[in-house]
Amino acid sequence: MKLLLAVLLAACGHSETTEKPSEPKPGSALRAIAPDARELVTAIVDDWSATKATLRRFRRDGAAWKPVGDAWPGVVGKSGTAWGSGLHGTGAPAGRDGPLKREGDGKSPAGAFTIKASYGYAAAAPPGAKLAYTPVDDAWKCVDDPASKVYNRVIDQRTTTIDWKSAEDMKRPDALYTWVVDLGHNAARTPNGGSCIFFHVWSGADGATVGCTAMPEPVLAELIATLDPSAVFVLLPRADYAALAPAWGLPAN
Repeated sequence: MKLLLAVLLAACGHSETTEKPSEPKPGSALRAIAPDARELVTAIVDDWSATKATLRRFRRDGAAWKPVGDAWPGVVGKSGTAWGSGLHGTGAPAGRDGPLKREGDGKSPAGAFTIKASYGYAAAAPPGAKLAYTPVDDAWKCVDDPASKVYNRVIDQRTTTIDWKSAEDMKRPDALYTWVVDLGHNAARTPNGGSCIFFHVWSGADGATVGCTAMPEPVLAELIATLDPSAVFVLLPRADYAALAPAWGLPAN
């Protein structure tokens, strides 16, 4: 048992380094925010059915989190939120309840997640960006077919064997994917666990997404330009945030 706990603690403290990394098990009580994470983005919703979120950014100052700028508005899934799979484990942590994220349910994953990479229509990332950035064209897809070998991956279909029946276009006819940040939800790519979870540009304050977290374009561009690659994203209903904040080392929000 001690050996198993040591292995889980080690896995929790590192970012994804392989295509299908291991994740904590359901009900994990492990600290979700690694001590070496230097930045944090939080999104708080009123409850599991809410579609509007309040986002904040924090930077680590010694052992404490200090706010960076003001809070800003965002929107989440049209069906609300549900526990996803990330740094916190899979599903609800011990002592909490709530729905479980599934493919196509229109819910944004709740929990704690790595911030992986960014994409966009522009030839280059905003000046100063530290996040990896890839410009996209019509060949870039995010595969949402659970039967595909590249499920929950952003890929260039020109270099990939097409084995999927459905995928999202990363170059859309609208402005929603002008900038995209790929979040580390369902890193193990468990079929039907949910896919293609991003930060992206919103359609407006009264809109919603099909499972992502969306915000105004200038704010998202600023995040891509300035976020540290070690940053962690936490999305939670207000009551769950308050309950988990001490164990996860979250700032007051």
